[in-house]
Formats: sequence, structure tokens, C-alpha cells
Amino acid sequence: MLKFIRYFWFFLGCVFFIPMIQAQSTVQEICPNVGIQPRSAEFSPDGIIITAFDGTSLWVYDINRATRYPLPQSAPCTSGCNLSPDARWLSYLNPETFSFNKMRLDGTQRTPLAPNASEVLWWNSDTLLIWTPNHRAYLRPEVDGLASPQLLDVQGIRSIQPNGQWALLIEQGADDFDRYMVNMENRGTIDEQRVFLAPDNPFFNAAAWSPDGRYLAYVGRSAFDDNVGIIGSELYLAQPGSAIPQQMTFLFNEYGAVRINGYMPGELSWSLQGGRIAFWVIELLGSNPEANTGNAVLHILDVNTGDVVRYCGFATTDHTPNTPRLVWSPDGTHIAFAGNVRGDNKGTLLLALNIETGIFTELSDGIFPAMGQADVYAWGFAP
Repeated sequence: MLKFIRYFWFFLGCVFFIPMIQAQSTVQEICPNVGIQPRSAEFSPDGIIITAFDGTSLWVYDINRATRYPLPQSAPCTSGCNLSPDARWLSYLNPETFSFNKMRLDGTQRTPLAPNASEVLWWNSDTLLIWTPNHRAYLRPEVDGLASPQLLDVQGIRSIQPNGQWALLIEQGADDFDRYMVNMENRGTIDEQRVFLAPDNPFFNAAAWSPDGRYLAYVGRSAFDDNVGIIGSELYLAQPGSAIPQQMTFLFNEYGAVRINGYMPGELSWSLQGGRIAFWVIELLGSNPEANTGNAVLHILDVNTGDVVRYCGFATTDHTPNTPRLVWSPDGTHIAFAGNVRGDNKGTLLLALNIETGIFTELSDGIFPAMGQADVYAWGFAP
């Protein structure tokens, strides 16, 4: 019966889904060939970047003031720090109380959100999605901590659609684990809606929902590359209610087999406006995606046009097990990340890419490899 349902929804997708991209786009290059630039006094956009310059706390980098300072009662995080939809609040773990709070990005107006949580996200502007340490999840109004939570069936679920009921499901297949997009409201019933996406293979399984929940972007399979003996990666989009995921990149035509991002499965980076996805493309030099690799280079996909841009002003081999986290500026004009330039004696730099000019700017230096890797966590508005 489930197989019948799967093909029924595939048929509906054929009828109602209109592809956004009509032709395969080539990869464009923006390569100003000027090297990494020092920060100028007129650098824009402004705001606050959250990162870590030591291993004990979160740090603020205030762009307007070109200053940085630690935030007490905080700790470096990976996926545990999340921006609110308006990019004015950050959820974070207080290591002294072991509860999740929120604060303005300068560390002010701290407010409790949830005890006994492993992660707190905004499901929409006034509702929290709370994950517990034993992998349970529920929805709860942000301003009413006494309201009854809406429990969610998250067995096998990796991520949940913002402001919606679709989710990314991991399930055991015949020989491997597979990924599906599934509607949690009718999951396990005769009316179940699920769409097969791709196998769930390490280093080939990054995925992320767009901020408005309209699309799920994920890494899927490409073609087999005889030169290196491995199947590479491409980016796909799946739309809730449609059964036809759409291939958005054709990187194999440009590079042969490649790896997209790293081991962490949630690291595709959507712009806050939802129109672009930033990701790393890593050369594959052999059949082992962990060991047989070359440089990682930043790429951006425009989901509305299908255009892919390669930014060749910076490349890194510090990409395994995980690539540097890419964080968009609130206005969608820049991307911040942590990058180590060999031989400059500055440690890991806080870099910002202007996506129009392709120029990389050094904002600060000495990002600390907290939790094993130097990273940037958020870029939001100053209060």
C-alpha cells in the first residue's frame, strides 16, 4: 500500500509541479584576483556576528564599532545557537543553568525559553520548536510557557519544516538508510504522503529547509565518475505537496564527481530571504570522500534562476570532517565564515564575502577552534 501511495503522489507531482528551471545552468565565476582585503572603515553591512575567540564562551563581533567581547553565561555551540526569523534574537544554552534562553545579539535582554532541551528553534515568529535530549520534539508558544505543548511524532525525523508539518525522515532501506520528505499529519496512515529523496550516506547528505518552509534543499546523487571511482553530489529542491524533487545544480558537467559540504547533515546555508543557498564544493581525487579530497571552494545557487556562482578568491583544505559554517548577513549581501590562511600567523580569520564583487574581507583574526572547529554561528541585527 505504501508503494502505491508513493507512486500516486508521484503522479500528482507530474500533474501539478511546474519546474522553475528550464535548462541546465553552467557555473559562473566571480574572481576579482585581489586577495583577501583588510577591513575598511566604510565596511557594510553592519550588525553583530556571533563566533568564539576562546573555548569558554560565545563572542560578539560588533561590525560598526570593530570591537569584540565575550558573553558571560554562554558557551560555544554548533547547531545549538539559532537566530529568530527577524534576526534580532539568538537562542543559546546557558551552561550554568543548563536551560535554553534567548538574548539580543549584543548579549542583552536575556530571557528563559526552555529547560531540558537540546535545541530551540523558532518554528514561526511566535512559536518555538523544542528538541529534547532524548530526541523528542514539541511546539509551544514563545510567550506562554504554561500553554500545553503540541507533541510531534519525530521517530526517525531529522528536521522539521518551518511553519509546517512536513519533515525530513531517515529510514532503513534494503541495503542502506534512505531519506524521505514526509507529511507528519498523516504519517503511517492510508493517506500518508512521502517522497523519496536520496540515500543517506555520510558526506553526501546535507539538507536544510528554506526559512519560509517552502523548499527542502538537499544533496543528492550525481553520475558515476570513472576517473575517481565514485558517484558525486548535486543539489536538489523538494517542495511539500509535490513528488518530483528538482535537480538544481549540474556540477558533474563542470568538475566531475564532487562532494558538497561535510559530515554534518544540516549545513546547507539559506539566505534569510530564502532566494539563495551557499555551500562548499570539494574536489574528489579518489573513491574515499573523507581522505581523497582537494580544495573546497564556496558556491552560491540562486534558486529562482538556477544560476550557480563559484567564488575563487578563497579555497581551503580545512573541510573534513566538516566545512566552515556559512552565515548570511541579514540583508543577503555578504557571507561570513571562519577561514585559515596558511602562513599568515593570524590563526583562523573572520572573513566576509561580498557576493556581488567576490571580494573577501578580513574582519578579525584568531577565531578559536571551540568544539574542535573554528566557526561562525550567527549574523544578526544590533539592538
